Amino acid sequence: MGEKLAKDGAPAETAVEASAGIRAVRLEKLAALRARGVDPYPYRFDRDHTIGQIRERFGELRPGVETDQRVRVAGRLMLKREQGRLTFANLRDRSGEIQLFASQAVLGADTLAAFNDLDRGDWLGVEGLVMATRKGELSVKVERFELLAKALRPLPDKWKGLSDIDTRYRQRYVDLIVNDEARRVFDVRRATIDAIRTRLCERGYYEVETPMLNLQQGGATARPFVTHYNALDLDTYLRIALELPLKRLVVGGMEKVFEIGRVFRNEGIDTRHNPEFTMLEAYEAFADYTDMMTLTEDLVASAAIAANGTTKVTLRGREIDLAPPWPRVTMSDLIRRSVGVELHPSMPVEQVRAVLDDLGVAYQDHWGAGRLVFEVYDELAETKVFEPTIVIDHPRETSPLAKPHRSDPSLVERFEVIVDGRELANAYSELNDPVEQLARFEAEALAKAAGDLEAGDVDLDYIRALEYGLPPCGGLGIGIDRLVMLLAGVESIREVILFPTLRPEVGLTEDEFRHP
Repeated sequence: MGEKLAKDGAPAETAVEASAGIRAVRLEKLAALRARGVDPYPYRFDRDHTIGQIRERFGELRPGVETDQRVRVAGRLMLKREQGRLTFANLRDRSGEIQLFASQAVLGADTLAAFNDLDRGDWLGVEGLVMATRKGELSVKVERFELLAKALRPLPDKWKGLSDIDTRYRQRYVDLIVNDEARRVFDVRRATIDAIRTRLCERGYYEVETPMLNLQQGGATARPFVTHYNALDLDTYLRIALELPLKRLVVGGMEKVFEIGRVFRNEGIDTRHNPEFTMLEAYEAFADYTDMMTLTEDLVASAAIAANGTTKVTLRGREIDLAPPWPRVTMSDLIRRSVGVELHPSMPVEQVRAVLDDLGVAYQDHWGAGRLVFEVYDELAETKVFEPTIVIDHPRETSPLAKPHRSDPSLVERFEVIVDGRELANAYSELNDPVEQLARFEAEALAKAAGDLEAGDVDLDYIRALEYGLPPCGGLGIGIDRLVMLLAGVESIREVILFPTLRPEVGLTEDEFRHP
């Protein structure tokens, strides 16, 4: 293929070459500012209003009205339009945008020229009077301005924005500057977490912090990250769950505790999985899994209203209403409805294997009937659930920390919330019998010794805690990232994590950052 040509027939600049040329020009401006004694990176600026506060107070200002209200605002210069002796610019802070009205009559020719020499992307501090233009545009009439940080790299095109997916995730700082949708998604995330925290505190829960480094692998079925603690010469695990330390606190008498924190699982990356992600876990003394169902419905509905003003969300053109109550269905009933077969953990294992063979579902020879039933649910039934549904009564074999079902010893009192084919929450009536818990830990340890890298260890300190007495207890885990995906209406977990895990960037070298 030949080179792309500009309109005059000369070779067209690539985007990288154009960006490098602009950066060189801005470096020259930086040097000129310093030569004139201007600090392009001052220490502070005392603003007295956010842009949102100005809009809230003066949003109804009539066209052509100039107030005597002097304000000091700061933000990033997003747009600049020169019209002779007048220049109009857009300034943005976290709360919104406002127009700047700069005139030679107020600033003088030299100062207006300095204002016009600013670049899109520069951070500014501005002092001036609040006004509305003749067209009714709320503005700040610039009396003084100060460069707060010189931007050396140009922002993406103001109309096209930043569309390359890899660049958006890798340079989230640019994505947030130029893409309204990115800012909206993370506003949803903030509102979601705030609402959950508020509701739990209103219900009398204590928020706590528990260790990220642990000597045992436990609290979930997942492959951990392993690191080394030099001072004690010990290998430790980055936590895969928050569960066991939180239940220790219930033993200690805190009764109702929760944590919103990062957990780490050394597993694959796809649209629903990131190696580090955010979990809510909450535990309540004297409760069981039915109480956790009600709590889950309340937290999700409250988060939806806080984030979007409604419990209704739209995914791929279909509307979901998250308002409680949600339908409850046993795992066996869901399999029968979705797949058309009868399966139950109490069935002989040979009979269950035959069903999986007919369905074409792969399995391992050492799995029991409960693990086989769960595999059919996970592979074929869960993905067909669209409306929020509470799937109750899971196999005992797949739930080592859940209490046996009070009416069926092959099951445990556990549920998952499924929305749009995704697991959103997981909860139990917590196992509090230390003798049975030790036996289940030992079974997991045997599986780990046999090569199951996701199986947990025997946590003897946790058993000791249970021997001091864990009261009847309900526990809940909600994947915050997946909840935000649901409420924001996005399809990839990378859209809701500010800095998702990515492969190392190719071609980035120090030479690119050398200053002349």
